[in-house]
Formats: sequence, C-alpha cells, structure tokens
Amino acid sequence: MFGLDKKDARTFLFVIAITLLAPFILNPFPTESALAQFNAGYPDLMQRFVIFGIFAIGFNILFGLTGYLSFGHAAFLGVGSYAAVWMFKLLSFNIIPAIALSIVVAGLFSLAIGYICLRRSGIYFSILTLAFAQMSFAMAYSVLSNPSFNLTNGETGLQVYASDPQYLKGNGPDITHLFGLEMNSTTTLEIGAWAFQFNAGFYVCAAFMIAAFYIALRIFRSPFGLMLRAIKTNQTRLNYTGLNSRPYMLAAFVISGMYAGLAGGLLAATDPLAGAERMQWTASGEVVLMTILGGAGTLLGPVLGAAFIKYFENIFSKINDTVLHTWFSFMPESIENLLVAIIHPFVGKGWHLTLGLMFMLIVIFLPGGLVDGGMRIWNRITGRSRTQTDPVADPKPAE
Repeated sequence: MFGLDKKDARTFLFVIAITLLAPFILNPFPTESALAQFNAGYPDLMQRFVIFGIFAIGFNILFGLTGYLSFGHAAFLGVGSYAAVWMFKLLSFNIIPAIALSIVVAGLFSLAIGYICLRRSGIYFSILTLAFAQMSFAMAYSVLSNPSFNLTNGETGLQVYASDPQYLKGNGPDITHLFGLEMNSTTTLEIGAWAFQFNAGFYVCAAFMIAAFYIALRIFRSPFGLMLRAIKTNQTRLNYTGLNSRPYMLAAFVISGMYAGLAGGLLAATDPLAGAERMQWTASGEVVLMTILGGAGTLLGPVLGAAFIKYFENIFSKINDTVLHTWFSFMPESIENLLVAIIHPFVGKGWHLTLGLMFMLIVIFLPGGLVDGGMRIWNRITGRSRTQTDPVADPKPAE
C-alpha cells in the first residue's frame, strides 16, 4: 500500500483513522458534565494538535535520525507564517499559494542557516542554531519593522488589512479558505448529551499532517534514512569509509526546516496573523520537548508529544480556582478549601509545573518517551519480550 510494507501500512492507516475520528475521540465527556473541562474536541485545539504534530515530525527527521539537536527551529516556523500572511496580503485568502511559499521560503532559509551551522557538531551546532533563531527574532521584532521596508510589523504582528491589494481575490471570501471552503466553517453534530464539532480548517490541516507523516515514514525506511541513522550511530566512522556525510546532514536540516515552514503556513491559514513571538527560543524548546516526550527516533512519538503538550497548555491552564471550587463543592467547606489550595499550584498559571513534573517522570522511567511506554504496556498484554517487537521506527530509544 503506497509503497509501504504490511506493518507500516497498518501504522499509516491507524494514523489516518485516529485523525479523522479526532472530534469523537477528543470529546469523551458529555457537554454539560463537570468533566467537560477536559474535552479537547474544539476546532482551535484540534488544529494545534495537527499543526504542531507536523512541526515535531519534521524536527524528528533531524534530531531523531541524526542526533543533531537544533534549538532554532522556531525561526523556520516564524518565517513560514510571515510568508503566508504576505501571500494573503498580496494575492488572496486562498491558502494554497500561501502554504507553497511558506515551504519554499523556509527551505531556502534553512539551507542558508544549515550550511553555516553544520560546519560544527554537538553543542556547538545547537548553540549556533539558537543564535540564528534569536537573531531572526530580533530582526522580525525591530529591524524588519522599519517604516521604510516594514516586512514584519514589529511587536504588533503582520496581519491582513482591507487596504491590502490582494490582486487575485476576485469574488473570494474575506477569510482564509481552500478554493472557497472557509477554514473556520464548523458543523456541530449533537448525539444525546454530546456535541461533536467538525471544522474544515482542522481537516485541511489534518490532510497535510497525514501527507507529512507518510513522507516521514518513507524517509525513515529509505536508504537516505539509513544514512542518517549511520550518522547518529558514529559519524566519524562513516566519514572514514570515504562517504561525505555533510550533504546528507544538510538535506535532513532543509527537509526539517520545510516541515516547520509548512506548520507556520498552516498557523497563518487558521489565523492570518504572524508575530515575532513564534520565533522565540521558547518555541524552539517546545518542539524539543514534544519530540523527546513522545519518543525521539520514532514516527508516532512526535505527534503524541505535540498533542500531550498542547493539551496541557490549553486544558490545564484554564482550570482556575472557580473551577476547582465547583468540583469540590459537595465537600465540607474546610476540606474543599484545602483541596483547592493543594491543587492550585499545579493548574491555571502553574500548568508548567505539572508538565515539568510529568516530563521529569517520563524521562526517568520511560527514556524512550510515550511510545516506549505504550510498547511496554502492549508487551505486557501480549506477553511478548521487548526483543520480539518491531517498533514503528528506531528500535533503540533515543539517549
């Protein structure tokens, strides 16, 4: 199927099924129940799941296969967003030209940065990518917002105005769309106490994520992917065989940057605004956490890690004291106040603390990430030993 063997085809079909059924899977609790707070099946969050899944899949091609850790991938995400918004301003709100330019511009930008940064390895490579990302952020925030050639609009962010030319707009809608299909159009299906939302923007982004996953799967199984794994295993020994590993490294870096550009373009497609904050070092660190948390070197890991972090960011951050008091209102007032005081530091503005603790536990007890944990549970259920399984990607957990 699509050039995949039986196991990879099953994995690919599983990803397709989970993605298409996401509105049902992410809404397990009735709409009016107290636990509805934990539902994640609304359009904005589902879009972020798949968009940052693309971002993490691309980053994993570089980090998971080669072991080269980049702290500057948010620069390509931001460049992709800016390129997409400029296409909206100059041509029309059709997302296809915007996303195409996002990928091309991010690819060219990553080619220039990768050519310089890959002259070094290890921590020096990581620091160089971080330096370029911070320089890009500074330029987007101030230098490129100069009134004479305002490309980024500084801290306000780049957005589309009614005065923008949009030469190819015609009779198209005044909102981002795919050949007339508006990205924010949503259909709600009510079944009993549940309400499921089907959003056009989510399914458009999901289609790109499925395609991105398929391409990554082919890369993992290709001779090119095998060469990248050889670089991770022992680059010096590989060079001694007479093979020049730098072109392979640069290709992996550019492909990874193009994935980030695609994610940036999709962010702009769902919300036509681009800001310098998308290029900050914290955004680069976030995709590192996503990949490690899910399982570096695996295919499903980055997608799971992205969903895990975005879930915490959007769900746990909204749980405030009012919500907690509602949950424990059936208890005596003293116990209610005590429980709220205990849980308060871990939710709301303190959601990072909960995420940090969970990340620490996963790194200590599941060094292979969430995928490693899933494999262990599956092995327990089936009674198979670890050596009998053939994981989706690299059988050796990332160190």
